[in-house]
Amino acid sequence: MAIPVSGLRIASVVVAAIVVVAAAGCGSVGVALGTRTRLDRLPIVSISATLHPQPGLSPGMSGRLIIVAAAEDGHRLTTVGEGHGTVLFDSFTFDPTIVHVSGSGIVSLPSDPRVSNGQTAHVRITVVGHPNVVTDLAVAPRYDVKFAAHFSGRSGIDGSRGLDGLSGSDGTAGSTDPSNPSAGGRGSDGARGGDGGDGGDGSPGENVHVWVTLEPGTQPLIQVRAASAAHASFFLIDPNGGSLWIDANGGEGGRGGSGGRGGHGGSGGSGGFGFPNGSPGQDGLNGSDGHAGLDGAAGNILVSVDPAAQQYLDHFHFSNKDGRGLAGRAPQVRIEPVPPLW
Repeated sequence: MAIPVSGLRIASVVVAAIVVVAAAGCGSVGVALGTRTRLDRLPIVSISATLHPQPGLSPGMSGRLIIVAAAEDGHRLTTVGEGHGTVLFDSFTFDPTIVHVSGSGIVSLPSDPRVSNGQTAHVRITVVGHPNVVTDLAVAPRYDVKFAAHFSGRSGIDGSRGLDGLSGSDGTAGSTDPSNPSAGGRGSDGARGGDGGDGGDGSPGENVHVWVTLEPGTQPLIQVRAASAAHASFFLIDPNGGSLWIDANGGEGGRGGSGGRGGHGGSGGSGGFGFPNGSPGQDGLNGSDGHAGLDGAAGNILVSVDPAAQQYLDHFHFSNKDGRGLAGRAPQVRIEPVPPLW
């Protein structure tokens, strides 16, 4: 059925409009369709904010803002995401202290507790187009969670699989001339499959020194520094629920690659009148499997604990096994003076 020229023009205009809206960004598409909202042109009088899923953040963790805006008529508008609303986060500007805030409302606390220790983080939120509509969200750092420090070696890379052998060529057909018949030719042998590559060796676990001391103050908090020759991490642990896991395991050796399959022997050629078909070629041998890589050795763990913090040793858990899962040398614990770590 032919489409009228006017219909084609309307369709072209619609397509062009969609392209223009799409070029402005996904949020603008939602606004144009009525599924998303921006607040700059709405009569907003106040906003409030909370952090999901919890009001506090532990170092290295993040949460997402839920912002609720109130209009002059009392209507409430909530942000997308965990707020299950329609308001886009580009309706706000963020001025954070200590924490970081992304354009999608993700609030993150730095992993180093020295940045947040003894402080309360804040996020000042302002509505775009309404500079006097502001709220301030306090984010209390929390240290009563399970922390982890990883000093384990990497697993070896698996070996590559061997290439399959080429199939043999089929034998030539015998002559079908009644006056000069001949047997079919023999098929050629298949080629041997390639050998699988050897797996890479697992890396050894790092040797780690851990220092543990109590932070001065009325509330018991445990300061920790865990360091190897390559890197160091700091932790602040509330013994009322907090703990620290440290691993220095060796990496597992990579698996050897499978050998390639031998190629199929070629078929024998068909024989001429009164003559047999040619014999097929032999299948090629499969390639050999590669050798597994060596497992990495377990790292050593040395723990220096201040006498005042010795009572909290049960909040620490260590793992140093080799790549096969066999336990390495038991962690050494020394009770000795450890000054404040920062």
